[in-house]
Amino acid sequence: MVAVKGTLTLPSHKKKGWVPAMVRSSYDTVAVVLERPEHVALSRMSLPDPEDDDVVVDIEWSGVSTGTERLLWSGRMPTFPGMGYPLVPGYESVGRISAAGRNATARIGERVFVPGARCFGEVKALFGGSASRVVVPAARVTTFDDALGERGVLFALAATAYHAIAAEGARAPDLVVGHGVLGRLIARITMAIGAPPPVVWETEPLRRGDGYGYPVVHPDADTGKSYRSICDVSGNHELLDTLIARLAPQGEVVLAGFYHQRLSFAFPSAFMREARLRVAAEWRQPDLESVCELVRSGRLSLDGLITNSADARTAGVAYETAFNDPTCLKLVLDWSDVS
Repeated sequence: MVAVKGTLTLPSHKKKGWVPAMVRSSYDTVAVVLERPEHVALSRMSLPDPEDDDVVVDIEWSGVSTGTERLLWSGRMPTFPGMGYPLVPGYESVGRISAAGRNATARIGERVFVPGARCFGEVKALFGGSASRVVVPAARVTTFDDALGERGVLFALAATAYHAIAAEGARAPDLVVGHGVLGRLIARITMAIGAPPPVVWETEPLRRGDGYGYPVVHPDADTGKSYRSICDVSGNHELLDTLIARLAPQGEVVLAGFYHQRLSFAFPSAFMREARLRVAAEWRQPDLESVCELVRSGRLSLDGLITNSADARTAGVAYETAFNDPTCLKLVLDWSDVS
């Protein structure tokens, strides 16, 4: 493996002792590998042949997550199942099925959303979607309209947004904290399901435009103090006291971001409001199906959320852009020139 921080050189061999020895299969792949915090490389490795219920997907685009992937990249990810280095990240991939096991051959040629894969031998896959090719159970990939193209990578975040606001007994948020892609999708889905437009807080001036029908304001400019449901996607562990102070009695704070530090809050304010706290876990298949239907029906638009595209061979530079450029909402890696 050849790894150069910044612009990356495509490797021509495996690093001895790093990828396990195996009989070479009919398929191989080039994958983004986080060898250790802040060190990204590309590695070529063999893939297993598909079993009867598997498909082989040639990846066209994969998204870079500014939440979980940033924590993996920086080394700040808390202990988490599957955590460890080296690992293949990525849970936002789109590609075409190029081959399949005997029970899935009817799907060859479909463009599908891939939420990750675990086909890299001893190299960990959290979540394993940032690769030029993957072998994955057919049941895990979702066909969508070809016309969406690279926007299909957004299905993971859209399903995450839907899961946060559509849980049993949940209220649609009237305040969303954070106007990145996840915050924008929560606001859009809130309106798509027929609820009033929420207020959105954003401290970064470059991200306060393009409200898509809802107001985006700096928190200091908002005087509202009776929100029934506040959905926080900021990942800021210090915000709970501020958010609880803005709740209506028996209001709810939904933690939909990912927090690498412990959260705490002052009890009296929460006690006076009988406040509720809910943690939104990762999305499930019904969430994805609901989002797909919202997109098909035209009620949910995925337009305007992907702002940057980069050749997958320059993944190191691309990660720096995705994590540090405030004008970058969502960056996708283009795998078309990687073989």
